[in-house]
Amino acid sequence: MNKRAIILAGGLGTRLKPYTHALPKPLMPVGEYPIIEIVIRQLVSAGFNRITLAVNHQAEIIRAYCQDGAKWGVKIDYSLETKRLGTMGPLHLIDDLPDHFLVMNGDILTDLNYKLLFDEHKNSSASFTISSSLRESKIDYGVLEVDERNFLNGFSEKPSQHFQVSMGIYVLSRSICDLIPNDTHYGFDDLMLAMLKKDLKVAVRPFAGYWLDIGRPDDYEAALEIFNDSSNIFLSENSEDPI
Repeated sequence: MNKRAIILAGGLGTRLKPYTHALPKPLMPVGEYPIIEIVIRQLVSAGFNRITLAVNHQAEIIRAYCQDGAKWGVKIDYSLETKRLGTMGPLHLIDDLPDHFLVMNGDILTDLNYKLLFDEHKNSSASFTISSSLRESKIDYGVLEVDERNFLNGFSEKPSQHFQVSMGIYVLSRSICDLIPNDTHYGFDDLMLAMLKKDLKVAVRPFAGYWLDIGRPDDYEAALEIFNDSSNIFLSENSEDPI
């Protein structure tokens, strides 16, 4: 069975400067390995046997490191963007996608069970599945609640709000690609709005384990710390289940 994953590895890494002056973000080292190697090893452990790297910025460096994937026992090929296409736009360049496939950003450190997420999508009626994480947002002010006459009727001192946010890891059915325009910048947000408008089913699978989107210097430093403390979590077979 061809179990396919698409890793989005074409970003400029602007938010991670100065670290990304010399290396593309997916090749930034975390412990012994670059971020993208950790991701590839996890996907192979989860049973994925073909990985496509969607590349653009510094593509030749990523290709030189990953090559054809033989060193990890997986087939790796490449889809080259000639211009910025956003998160979902690159999928239009890949013409041999299977009925179901995983798509993820190439800068994510997590102990998510990719196999479980993939299988849940295949066995569901959803056209698109999002892995999500619960995040807390703290408001550093006293929040005033007012009525229609602008009189105070409630007050909260520095409240917190909780949100389910996308982890940048998805499983898609191939039919969704028909919504993605050709040769056009098209993001995850664009696709979600289009699917909601057409009343297509999007499943959200909350995940209670570790997740870090390595987008900023603070995130990268946190990744180095957590990886040094518990690297076995990320390079052993994933066991954490969505809640």
